[in-house]
Amino acid sequence: MLGDIRHSLRQLVQNPGFACVAIVVLALGMGASIAIFAFVQATLIKPLPYLNPDRLVSATESVAMIPRADLSYPDYLDWKNKNDVFQSLDVWDQRGYMLATSSGVQLVPGARVSDGFFKTLGVLPLIGRDFYAGEDLPAAPRTVMLSHAGWQKWFGGRPDVIGQAVTLSGDSYIVAGVLPRDFQFALAGSPDFWATLHVKGDCDLRRSCHGLNGVARLKDGVSVDKANAEMKVIAAQLERQYPDSNRDQGAIVEPLREVIVGQVRPLLLVLLAGAGLLLLIACVNVSSLLVVRSESRRREIAVRSTLGASHARLIRQFATESFVLVLAAAVLSLGFAALFVKALLGFVTKDIQSYTPYLNGLGINRYGVAFAVGLSLLSWFLFSLAPSLRLMFTGDLRDGLAEGGRAASGRLWRRFASHLVVVEIALAVILLAAAGLLTKSFYRLLHVQVGFQSDHLATLQVALPQNYATDEQKVRITRQLLSRLTSLPGVKSVGLTSRMPVTSNGNTTWIRLVGKPYHGEHNEVNERDVSSEFFQTLQARLLRGRYFTDAEDTSKPGVAVINQALANVYFPGEDPIGKQIGDTALSPKSLVEVIGVIDDIREGSLEDKVWPAIYYPLNQSPDNFVTVFARTDQDERSVLPTMVAAIRGLDPSIAVFDEATMSQRIYNSPSAYLHRTSACLIGGFAAVALVLGAVGLYGIVAYSVGQRTREIGVRIALGAQRAAVYQLVMKEAGKLTGSGIIFGLVLAVAAAALMKKLLFGVPAWDIPTLLAAGGALTIAALLASYFPARRAVSVNPVDALRAE
Repeated sequence: MLGDIRHSLRQLVQNPGFACVAIVVLALGMGASIAIFAFVQATLIKPLPYLNPDRLVSATESVAMIPRADLSYPDYLDWKNKNDVFQSLDVWDQRGYMLATSSGVQLVPGARVSDGFFKTLGVLPLIGRDFYAGEDLPAAPRTVMLSHAGWQKWFGGRPDVIGQAVTLSGDSYIVAGVLPRDFQFALAGSPDFWATLHVKGDCDLRRSCHGLNGVARLKDGVSVDKANAEMKVIAAQLERQYPDSNRDQGAIVEPLREVIVGQVRPLLLVLLAGAGLLLLIACVNVSSLLVVRSESRRREIAVRSTLGASHARLIRQFATESFVLVLAAAVLSLGFAALFVKALLGFVTKDIQSYTPYLNGLGINRYGVAFAVGLSLLSWFLFSLAPSLRLMFTGDLRDGLAEGGRAASGRLWRRFASHLVVVEIALAVILLAAAGLLTKSFYRLLHVQVGFQSDHLATLQVALPQNYATDEQKVRITRQLLSRLTSLPGVKSVGLTSRMPVTSNGNTTWIRLVGKPYHGEHNEVNERDVSSEFFQTLQARLLRGRYFTDAEDTSKPGVAVINQALANVYFPGEDPIGKQIGDTALSPKSLVEVIGVIDDIREGSLEDKVWPAIYYPLNQSPDNFVTVFARTDQDERSVLPTMVAAIRGLDPSIAVFDEATMSQRIYNSPSAYLHRTSACLIGGFAAVALVLGAVGLYGIVAYSVGQRTREIGVRIALGAQRAAVYQLVMKEAGKLTGSGIIFGLVLAVAAAALMKKLLFGVPAWDIPTLLAAGGALTIAALLASYFPARRAVSVNPVDALRAE
């Protein structure tokens, strides 16, 4: 065996071109697969970091418009008391807390949780204690748990922090404990502070106000399906008991892992499939090189056989050579994989990072090394197979010493290598078509009509401190804020809204139309509170009526602007201007008059359907949290620092955060991120596949030209023109390319149908994209075939006739 290894190393050193190409090609394919597997293992395979994570489920309400809807607090209490399937049921919600720091007031990420939240997950604090039972009730003292990162950031990692008081949004909390370093709960982002729930205010106590998310641990022996069925029965009971607030309010119970990673699963599986195809192309490429090389060693094999080597001995020699080749590629692939992982993490934006904590510290771990070993063994088997078949299906090996058997044997293995090239081209077509479809989807997603001009818009978010308690105080400070920002150099106009557009549908309200039949149904629409200049700042199109005025505050009659989608659904064929809308009870305080209709602003993500929306004047329903939009006549990024300084100069206790341009927000939105990442990575795989396909075709055509040197020399000696020789070579290449492209296009349509979740506005059989993929590969094939054809034309007939 050591002798075989030494011989294999000498063979690679004596053939550096073959060795380098084969090792690098294989290492690239393996490295890409290992890198993608690292993401798949961390996201889809690795168990959630909780006690018995397979028993954890998400339990939320469900309505027609929102399959996973939030829970109301009264419904949560009923669910908790009535169910027989959960060992425990707890709730959480995500929120920001105002924290006074040395650099001013900051809004820090936080969450509210019920008292048993961490017990349900099976997480113990690193230091301190967990929440006591009942510690989340309004009468109990306020307590908070610190994340490990928050403990280090805000308290310097001091162990004496336990029992200390910290003021969050004007309320005093006692620090009860610090969570472990590796604790994560992706659905809530990355909170620094985990406070007890302490319901308060009208919304928390109202059954029709939904803002909580449920997480539960199943009892032993209870399946997810059984729990889902029971919670639907409980939801139906509550609907009968509370027909006004719980009409059409269902329930949904799903495995917690599915809720956490369900959105990224299609992306990762597509990337893993793409990396697998690339690895397969690399293996086929190297296999074709080995087939060609084994044919060139036909005389060596015959000599060995004549000297007494058996088939088994020769197969062992070739297997050893393949092992050395694969081992070198495997070592190099781990380096490539580490680089690929680092590059892939570069696609993860800061916002996405907070919701993908399972990617923290991602690298090539022992599972990645085990996966690399598995790929290496598979590649070794494939590479040992080709020369082994060459030996098994060849008659008397000693015939290789004679020249006569050369033609038939050469043609046989040339055809075999040609079939490998057809497979390689077909696989490359699949990747090229997939890359084209994903790129086209991403382009169409970015060019979706959002209903306003997104360029030259600077945005940031503002949180007012608790001392702005009354509506009058909030209206006064927002007017001062608008006045100060509007006077800044480069700012043309400023608008405020209660929720950032192009994020997600939600924050809905139920409306009822005065004068129209009503049977208790929930007419659910997006609700937004905006300032008088908001629509003009966004340059949204007014279709009918008028905008708000700054004078329309709480002292004036209620008014509203609706979007075209609401007008189409609830006022079909009529003019909604002057019509009245209220809550489900048509309470006098809720009644507003429709004064305008605007073109649809996309409040939800780029992929979401536009929902009906109603806009109220911010001066009539002021809030402590607002999003600021500034229309600029210069680079909007340059205006953001002056906007932040102006707001903090108005009142240092105002928290300013999340500064970005609107174009950046759209480009980095979750839906755009998924499409951009898939398009870029599959595009990278496709580019490598295109090169490998061209290299493979070049290799087989060059080998064919070498095998037919005598034939070509005779043709030239008998007067064949250069064009005829070119045609002879290019015809062979054209057959291989055409067969591979046709086969690949059929498979590409089937593959595109499997990744339809990542396609937006593009069918799987998009003809222009498929033609472009085939055309790109055709051009690459022509270039790859040209050089062997030119070499064939330059053959000297005398030398060709003398050649063996």
